[in-house]
Amino acid sequence: MSPEFSLAVAIIVGAAIIGLPIGHAMIVASLTYLFVSGMDMGIAAEQMLRGLYGSYVLLAIPLFIFAADLMNIGSLSDRLLGFCRALVGRFRGGLGHVNVFSSLIFSGMSGSAIADAVGMGRIIINLMLRDGKYPAAYAGAITAASAIIGPIIPPSIPMVLYALVSDTSIGFLFLAGVVPGLILGLLLMLMNAFLARRYDFPTEDPVPLNALPKITLRAVPALLMPVILLVGIYGGVTTPTEAAALAALYAFVVSAVFYRSITLRDTWRTIRSSARSTASVGILIAGALVFNYVITVEQVPAAIRGALAGYDLSAWQFLLMVNAVLLVLGCLIEANAILLVITPILIPTALALGVDPVHFGVIVVVNTMIGLTTPPYGLLLFVVSSITKSPVAQTIRYLMPFLGIMIVGLGIITFVPGLVLWLPRLYGYGN
Repeated sequence: MSPEFSLAVAIIVGAAIIGLPIGHAMIVASLTYLFVSGMDMGIAAEQMLRGLYGSYVLLAIPLFIFAADLMNIGSLSDRLLGFCRALVGRFRGGLGHVNVFSSLIFSGMSGSAIADAVGMGRIIINLMLRDGKYPAAYAGAITAASAIIGPIIPPSIPMVLYALVSDTSIGFLFLAGVVPGLILGLLLMLMNAFLARRYDFPTEDPVPLNALPKITLRAVPALLMPVILLVGIYGGVTTPTEAAALAALYAFVVSAVFYRSITLRDTWRTIRSSARSTASVGILIAGALVFNYVITVEQVPAAIRGALAGYDLSAWQFLLMVNAVLLVLGCLIEANAILLVITPILIPTALALGVDPVHFGVIVVVNTMIGLTTPPYGLLLFVVSSITKSPVAQTIRYLMPFLGIMIVGLGIITFVPGLVLWLPRLYGYGN
């Protein structure tokens, strides 16, 4: 490692400590590296422009963000919630089950854990806190845990970012996320059922069976959105980016025309909110593009591959190490930064050991999503605590059983690759 690279890393760490956004920190560090090394600083602009404007894949990110924001302000979320409550709300701890089940469905539209938590999650938290049925910290904990499902089941913004740095098919990555997302959802519901009995949480009044058809019919336009996405992508009708545009258009038409639940003013506010979210992701990607150039110049991936070769690791030992490292990093570093900066360093070694790139992508994404809930700095912890107005420490106490069961799920996803790759292979992956 050269002194110039050490200086760049020190700048990123120092900037993060004082609270500078990681995207800005990587840009400053990369410019410093280029200047101190005597290289043309215009390389930074070249890498940014080539990466941001030359990648058709990145267009999917603002479109998925816009679709999720439209879901949150329209009545689609309310109708989906009513459908979930009718199906699983009748069991003990029913609203906890509704929380997880709604994340499974809403994940097919948002692609973002934060969007899930502040959108559908906020509504369910208010229901759970009504009449003091659930402790506020428990409502926040299960919301944080269930929100990580959103970016695992398609569509998924983190999967798009992984595809950007790994040159892997987005379509197959999306398919590979379905079974892991369902596994995590099932495990979370089992843990909720166990905790509901332990804490003697109440049961909800069951929705009459004869009311189910009407409730389902009201939710059909919202339920069709993930169907349209998947059929469009895997039926060969649209690319993932075109499917993202279709999702945004469909969410707007259903909310504005069919349900008539948003106004022009709401639409304008949503566009501004989505633009701000997209800009923050864009700065992070720009910084990562430049810093990844620095990493390439320093031959960091080759150095790590050479160092690991000395230990003669098998594929499963390498994956175990990756899980441990990413879970620790998830406590400290923003998820997208891990995907854009750390993952490109690990990919060459994974491929050299025969790890499937799609399987590896799912492992990395699940790790980074769990990191959003990992103490002490998991972003979702602070999001749900701000919604519930409960101390982060209390939320963490209730979250720990869910965190444990999610790590069990991560182990299944890591060491049973056939579960992850079953759907992609069904659609021709590897042939």
